[in-house]
Amino acid sequence: MSTDWQPTLIVGIGRGGLVPAVYLSHAAGLPMASYDLSAQTPQAGDDLLTRLAARTRDGERLLFVDDINDTGRTLGLLRTWLDEAGAQPGSVRFATLLDNEVSAQQVSYRARVIDRRVVKDWFVFPWEAVATADAIAQDAAEIPERTS
Repeated sequence: MSTDWQPTLIVGIGRGGLVPAVYLSHAAGLPMASYDLSAQTPQAGDDLLTRLAARTRDGERLLFVDDINDTGRTLGLLRTWLDEAGAQPGSVRFATLLDNEVSAQQVSYRARVIDRRVVKDWFVFPWEAVATADAIAQDAAEIPERTS
């Protein structure tokens, strides 16, 4: 991370971003919150996003962490919801382990860049590998152009 912008809170995006967020939180010595989109429960996290947006207006900087920025859908939703909740511009950034260079959304920090025009693989991170083969195949089948 650059020295000109330092987060004050790590926010793990569930499910895939929770493990990397915990690691980053410990490594940076920063507190961590979690926001779960995987539950697919409408409005379940509205209160949390409202509170997080309020924290940015008080000068806090939030770093949202996810495993992959693939299509950009997750990051786009979060950006829209945070904007609607009044988050301070420039106070929210995103970090991912894998970043699709042709995604609809951009991240500030990434460990590795992929190009989905070329790489169609379905990525299974170590913390996901404990799932059954059927569960992994079912997740991969949700996006037919990905291969397991």
